[in-house]
Amino acid sequence: MKNQTAQIWLIAVTSFYLFMKLTPSIPQPQMYHDFADKRELFGIPNALNVISNFPFMVIGLIGLMLCHRRNYFNFSVQGELWGWTCFYAAVTSVGFGSSYYHLGPNDNGLVCDRLPMTVAFASLVAILIIERIDANKGTISIFPLIMTAMISRLFMIMPEVRFFGDIRPYLLVQTVSCIAIPLMAFFLPPMYTHSTYWLWAAGFYPLAMLQETADRLIYTATFHTVSGHTLKHLSAGMVPLILTIMLAKRRLLHVLVIVSPIFSSKICLMRTGTDIPGLRSKKAADLNVQFWRVSVMSSLLSL
Repeated sequence: MKNQTAQIWLIAVTSFYLFMKLTPSIPQPQMYHDFADKRELFGIPNALNVISNFPFMVIGLIGLMLCHRRNYFNFSVQGELWGWTCFYAAVTSVGFGSSYYHLGPNDNGLVCDRLPMTVAFASLVAILIIERIDANKGTISIFPLIMTAMISRLFMIMPEVRFFGDIRPYLLVQTVSCIAIPLMAFFLPPMYTHSTYWLWAAGFYPLAMLQETADRLIYTATFHTVSGHTLKHLSAGMVPLILTIMLAKRRLLHVLVIVSPIFSSKICLMRTGTDIPGLRSKKAADLNVQFWRVSVMSSLLSL
């Protein structure tokens, strides 16, 4: 098991090295800081781009409080608490960091915006590893994943680093996370109910990227009412909101072993998100069985 983990990290590090070696450097385009909506409101420059970060602060702080409120989210392992705490701390930091950046957009301020975003991405990947693959490996991966994500962004402000000013590491972390999270949520068997909320949340981030790309187009189309970048903040804020609702509603999935009173010689299996007294159960994540998106009752009657 340890050898497999070491091989995975070796492949990841080698792939990153080859990516940085074989692809051309990508500096941060300065035109990125030239947003369509520069209106001032109540003395706040770029007001809507600043104020639209408020949901990140609110959702992040609420999530942090609920994480540590008598296990409100019913976490099964300690690693989940650590992972979600890192995620909500990052979401809160996005609110403050992005607001600071938009008060006077520049490269240094952009680090305050994007650095906590990379931590949020890394935290979600670690959480899914804990839930869907292996709790111990996922818990151990929290720190290295977050450090890798942070270093990828710090390349922008470290002159002593060869890749100073290069946004390739950040783009790589963002792209890999945006692909890995929905794939893991869709293909790996869930440990909790309401798993589709992961997919809804994952869908809002590409929408936010599209809105950011169409910043001026949206601003013009709405007759200078709202810009694409402002909408990008609101769409991205839906990600932690949906995940918070998921955490509040979900229940632990069980694979229940039931001895049928009718077919005494047969054993039936089913998945449920509710607790039924008197039945022996094990966490679905602990079993090498993938009863997911299918009804297994009829097929198991033939056992």
